[in-house]
Amino acid sequence: MLSVSNLSVQFGKRVLFDEVNVTFAHGNCYGIIGANGAGKSTFMKILSKKQDPTSGHVHLEPGKRMSVLEQNHNACDDFPVLETVVRGNKDLFSIKQEIDALYADYSDENADRIGELQVQFEEMNGWNADSEAAALLSNLGIKEDLHYQLMADIDPKMKVRVLLAQALFGNPDANLLGMIVSSSFFKALLILYMNKTFFGRPLAQIFLNCQCARIEAPI
Repeated sequence: MLSVSNLSVQFGKRVLFDEVNVTFAHGNCYGIIGANGAGKSTFMKILSKKQDPTSGHVHLEPGKRMSVLEQNHNACDDFPVLETVVRGNKDLFSIKQEIDALYADYSDENADRIGELQVQFEEMNGWNADSEAAALLSNLGIKEDLHYQLMADIDPKMKVRVLLAQALFGNPDANLLGMIVSSSFFKALLILYMNKTFFGRPLAQIFLNCQCARIEAPI
């Protein structure tokens, strides 16, 4: 489902990766481990398209959606908790924003566009987005009275759970989780079972042994 072909990364004279080829299959859990400085973070950034390799490419199967766990816990501080989760499906949220903007400045000229967007929104189960996000938050132990608070105003440990909910929202075909497992993150993972492609760095060995179908180490 997700493949890496002839991937090379070089910083000056230092070669971090050289002609890496690997395929991550649907339905498996993968853990990526290695020593500090081995290139785990760089590899994760390349997988998530936040950084370009020196050569080679990453290919996600057409029609598949990959979700990435936000590393900056303060990135969504200006948004309510529930909205933060829905933002995890970028295409869906983009359509929602455009519909809202067109309705705010409604005219006969944009009526057709609104209709087109609403069809797409329905096909993506957008009308149930808020209720599904709320259910996901509740399953992670985040009470309903927090759902409409700003992310900046909630406990940092709860932020980790909200961002995990964001990464899982909308049933992505692959989840890219690239963070050191804190106790709060580990507890959140124990609450949920993910039958998706999973990547992590660096994870506790016992967690990897129990959860990962394959461990890539070292990079």
